[in-house]
Amino acid sequence: MRVVTLKAPGGLDNLVVEEREAPGEPRPDEIRVRLHASSLNFHDYGVAIGAIPTADGRIPMADGAGVVEAVGAGVTDFSVGDAVVSTFFPTWLEGPARVGDFSTTPGDGVDGYALESVVRPATWFTHQPKGYSHEESATLTTAGLTAWRALVADGGLKAGDTVLVLGTGGVSIFALQFARMMGARVIGTSSSEEKLERLKAMGAEHVIHYRQEPEWGRKVKEITAGVGVDHVVEVGGPGTLPQSIEAVRIGGHISLIGVLTGRQGDIPTAKLMAKQARLQGLIVGSRRQQMEMIQAIEACGMKPLIDSRFALEEIAAAFRHQESGKHFGKICLSW
Repeated sequence: MRVVTLKAPGGLDNLVVEEREAPGEPRPDEIRVRLHASSLNFHDYGVAIGAIPTADGRIPMADGAGVVEAVGAGVTDFSVGDAVVSTFFPTWLEGPARVGDFSTTPGDGVDGYALESVVRPATWFTHQPKGYSHEESATLTTAGLTAWRALVADGGLKAGDTVLVLGTGGVSIFALQFARMMGARVIGTSSSEEKLERLKAMGAEHVIHYRQEPEWGRKVKEITAGVGVDHVVEVGGPGTLPQSIEAVRIGGHISLIGVLTGRQGDIPTAKLMAKQARLQGLIVGSRRQQMEMIQAIEACGMKPLIDSRFALEEIAAAFRHQESGKHFGKICLSW
């Protein structure tokens, strides 16, 4: 079978496609999955270029979707032929957050899903949403669940709330879709006029060109009649967090998800305190939250936005497309 590995110390030219023996029969409580798709995330990109060090020969990619080929003794959740999708934290099944690093994350601390077949514990997967393709399902593991947890599981999103999404990356687009699905209003930002128009086409009521409006937090307050938004999906980190604090309403909720602008910076803590806002860091979510997200998706018929598809052996080209920043929606690998 085909397998992609990453040679240390990383770099897109160190992604290698090779042939290996297919895995054997699953042991008790395991399943064998014939994989067909993955999707690219910022974390995967960090691993691939060597910014997030991992073991020599690591198989990359946190997201994996495919079909169950065999089940081991004791497996009751899945049957042969079921369409399944992986989980980001295989050992965090439910309850409060229990993992604070990536030591168990596929494609980083352990081997991921850039290959044709795997044998894994059954609890490392959930069912795909009914009617989803493998590519669509593969977008859920990281980006989809991060947005769902930020807004619904942790944020308590309800109809009529106002949500601010920053940029047009995978998490932000999912956040827009979930917010609209739940009956919330959305304000979106981008530095591209074309992408701002696409945000509006997807249901954003207001959009802000953040290069033309560097004090975009104030612009958000102006749009909301001085109140601010209920939720901010904060993917930028220290470079954008001060504006997000300006934009959030008193008693609102900021989900700190990304560090695209760096890992350290000055934060207006007095303003955050005065706002009495909840600033919560989060990394993806649990298997239970993924299952609840999929239930909601099936009930509402939401479909993810896919920008482009690449073959497994084109993985380096897929990352270069991601690196260009030209995409809108998810980039998928399909095989």
